[in-house]
Amino acid sequence: MRHAWQVVRAPPVKEVLMTVPASPIFQLRSGETWRDPFPMYAALRDNDPVHYAASGDFYVLSRFDDVWAAAGDSATFSSARGLTVTYGDVDRMDMGDAIPMVFLDPPAHTEFRRLVTPRLSPRKVSTIEPDIRRFVVERIEKLRSTGQGDIVAELFKPLPSFVVAHYLGVPADDRSLFDRWTEAIVQGAAGGDPTEAAEPFSDLLGYFATLAERRRTEAGDDIISDLVALGEDNVSIARILGFAFTMVTGGNDTITGMLSGSACLLTEHRDQRTTLREHPDLIPGAVEEMLRLTSPVQNLARTATRDVEIRGVKIPAGKKLLLCYAAANRDHDEFGPTADTLDIERRINKILTFSYGTHYCVGAAAARLQARIVLEEMLTRCPDFAVDIEHGRYAAGNYVRRHDSLPWVAG
Repeated sequence: MRHAWQVVRAPPVKEVLMTVPASPIFQLRSGETWRDPFPMYAALRDNDPVHYAASGDFYVLSRFDDVWAAAGDSATFSSARGLTVTYGDVDRMDMGDAIPMVFLDPPAHTEFRRLVTPRLSPRKVSTIEPDIRRFVVERIEKLRSTGQGDIVAELFKPLPSFVVAHYLGVPADDRSLFDRWTEAIVQGAAGGDPTEAAEPFSDLLGYFATLAERRRTEAGDDIISDLVALGEDNVSIARILGFAFTMVTGGNDTITGMLSGSACLLTEHRDQRTTLREHPDLIPGAVEEMLRLTSPVQNLARTATRDVEIRGVKIPAGKKLLLCYAAANRDHDEFGPTADTLDIERRINKILTFSYGTHYCVGAAAARLQARIVLEEMLTRCPDFAVDIEHGRYAAGNYVRRHDSLPWVAG
């Protein structure tokens, strides 16, 4: 394949030096720099798929096969030392026995995951659909009544918070308090320095410690009650608190990013939207395609437990390895030459939006359900909606790409 910089004749040495492309450089994004990270991802995939980021002393994987393999090998690529490229971040947070399950490796992770996944299976998650739909309809109708508004503030941010609160059994009267802590913790985690959220983290753990104690005598229909019922000998209160933290940090801003990104895609691709409106049976498949393209968790880190070699690049034990899910999800080798464009009828076998293997997202079914309901209701109630992509504002944070605000009009 001939690149644009190739020439047929043999050029002088000076011309060769001027036309050889520079090595791609990976840069962590945040805020406005999230607007278009995709050319950087393409350059990494094409020219340096196992990239060494010298400024942070970590490696970056960008091709689908490599990321898939690394995500599935928790023995070689551990989560126990944190999911950011900052060395020592978990130690500084000092969570003690309340360490979240996302920082656990097998067998501890496997054992605890087995306890919580029944509540989050697709079949079980479907039981909350009426509640989610009522919430979504109420928020959309409120937006329709004014004709415009900030879709993130009105729907895409409060919806996942509502769902997480439901699964954790947070009483309705406490939702405002819960939302405030959630926002502070999500912001701290998004910035790559969890210590910034130390105070709200402490407050949240204190709240759930009290709630868990209450659930010993006042059991509810929620995961906290289920775990408490297993007894302290099987599941400690500290482990329950760690799970609550996982749900808060993993189930909020990620869904916001997926929903806001999907709204942008449907604004850009009106023809695809028309097809969805005329053929609503395509919506579940379209959700997969939008999950692939938005990849709200753009990247997360692991730590090599041994010396390992990938594509001829040696990664020493103890070094951080960034799994770039967003780059992998647009890999042409996996998704074909149109990998960068929306195709709601694309046949998708696997994606990395929810990672893979041991740390496959426990909330994947709930995320898909929220996306499907939002699409169904928006396409039915305001089929000509549009979001102002240019004036949308991206949130701070190096790992999750999401909007902090996004102007919306009913159309």
